[in-house]
Amino acid sequence: MASWAEQLQCELARRGLSVASVPGKGRGLVAARTFFPGEDILSQEPYASTPNRILVASSCDHCFASGNLKKCSMCRVTWYCGSDCQKEEWKLHQLECRAMAALSEDRKKMLTPTIRLMVRLVLRRKLQNEKAIPSSGIDNYNLVDALESHISKVDENQLVLYAQMANLVSLILPSLKLDLKEIAHTFSKFACNAHTICDPELRPLGTGLYPVISIINHSCVPNAVLIFDGRTAYVRALQPIGIDEEVSISYIETASVTKKRHNDLKQYFFTCTCPRCVKGSEEDAILEGFRCKNQACDGFLLPDSGKKAYTCQKCGVSRDDEEVKKMRSEILLLSDKASSFRSSGNNSEAGSVYKTIEQLERNLYHAFSVTLLQTRETLLKIYMELQDWRTALTYCRLTIPVYERVYPPFHPMIGLQFYTCGKLEWLLECTEDALKSLTRASDILKITHGTKSQFMKELFGKLEEARAEVSFRISSIHGHDERVS
Repeated sequence: MASWAEQLQCELARRGLSVASVPGKGRGLVAARTFFPGEDILSQEPYASTPNRILVASSCDHCFASGNLKKCSMCRVTWYCGSDCQKEEWKLHQLECRAMAALSEDRKKMLTPTIRLMVRLVLRRKLQNEKAIPSSGIDNYNLVDALESHISKVDENQLVLYAQMANLVSLILPSLKLDLKEIAHTFSKFACNAHTICDPELRPLGTGLYPVISIINHSCVPNAVLIFDGRTAYVRALQPIGIDEEVSISYIETASVTKKRHNDLKQYFFTCTCPRCVKGSEEDAILEGFRCKNQACDGFLLPDSGKKAYTCQKCGVSRDDEEVKKMRSEILLLSDKASSFRSSGNNSEAGSVYKTIEQLERNLYHAFSVTLLQTRETLLKIYMELQDWRTALTYCRLTIPVYERVYPPFHPMIGLQFYTCGKLEWLLECTEDALKSLTRASDILKITHGTKSQFMKELFGKLEEARAEVSFRISSIHGHDERVS
C-alpha cells in the first residue's frame, strides 16, 4: 500500500502539481504544468475550522454563511444556517456537542477559537481513524503531522501557554486519552500554518487548517493568491506559472515597508528573500518617506546626517529635521484626538479631525506613503458609515494609485477598491465612471475570485446594469440629435 506521502504526490500530480524541496525554504509546491492567470491551482476543504466569534451568532460553523443562524439546542455553542449544514457536520458535532454540553458556563467562556479548532481537529482525527468518516490523499491527519511546528524556536512563555491550552483540551475531552505534548506541538503548528478564513471582501470570518495549502511558501511578490468561498480555500494563479516554477502566496499584508513585512513574518520563523525584500531600500524610502518641500517636485527625502536634515533625492532641496519633527508631533496629537472620537462613535468629529491630519500628511509624506494611505482608508470607512458618498468617493479614488504601486497588477485589494469606487459612483449617478470602475474591478476579481461565486455574480450583475444604463443614455442622446437635425 502506498504511503501517505506517495498518495499526496499522486493526488497533486492529477492537478499538475508536486511537493518538492526548495533551497532555503524546505518543502514547497511546484507546478508540473503551466498555469494561466485566473486558473485554479488547488482547492481544499479545511481539516478543521472554526468561526472567530463562538458564543454569538456570527456565522455558520459549517459553511461560514451569516444569515438565518440557529443555535444548537444541546451544546448552545454551535450555530448553523440550516439543516443541510447541520447534517453535513453531524458526525463531528455529535462528539463535540456532548463534550461542550457537559461544560460549565465558565468553561464555555474559555472556548477560544484556537481551543475550539484543536477540539475539532482531535475529534476529526478520531473519526478518520475509526473509519467513521472518509480520508484521502489530501485529507488525512498525516498531513497535519508533517507540518512544521518550529517548537524549538518558541519562547518559554509561549511554551507554558501551549501546555496550559493542551490541559484545557484534555478537560473538554475527558473520555479521550490525549498526548498533551503532541497537542502543545500542534498548537505551535497552528501559529505558523493555520489560515484566516475571509469573506470575498477579505474581512476575517474564522480560522482553518489546510495542510496541503500550508505547503505553499510565502513571497511578497506572489504568483498566486489564496481566496475563500465559504470555508473552501482556492489558490489561483495571478500570472503565468511555468513548469518547475514554485507556487507562492503572501502570508501577510504586503502594503508596507521591508522592515514591517519582516516583522510580520517573524511568527513563521523565516526571513523573506523575495526580489522585493532584496531590492528594498528605494521602494521603502517612498512608502515610508517624506515628500520634497518643493511642491512641484515628486521626489522623496533621504536622511542627511551631516546636516541634521532630509534631502530630496531628485532636486536636492533640503528639509530641516526640526520642521519634520514638529509636523509629525502635530499629526500624532491629532491622531490621538481622532481615535478618541472614533472609539466613542462620534464619526462626524473623527472625520473632521482625520481630514486635518490628511492635509498635514499630504504636506509631509510622499504621495505613495503608506501612512497617508492608511489615513485615507480610515476616512473612506468613516464617510461610508456616515453615508456621505461623495466624500467617501474622493478618498477611495485617492487610494487606488497607491494600491496599484504596492500590489501586483492582479491583486484582490486593487479589484475590491475599484468595486467600492464603482458602487459609490453608481450611487452618485456618475454612470460612465461607475462602468469604468466596475469593469476594472471585474477584470481583476475574475482572476482572483473566479467567476462562479455569489459575490462575483453580484458584481457581474452591477456591471451589466451599468453597461445597459450607459448604452441607453448614448442612444437617447443620438435619438435626440437625429430629431434636432
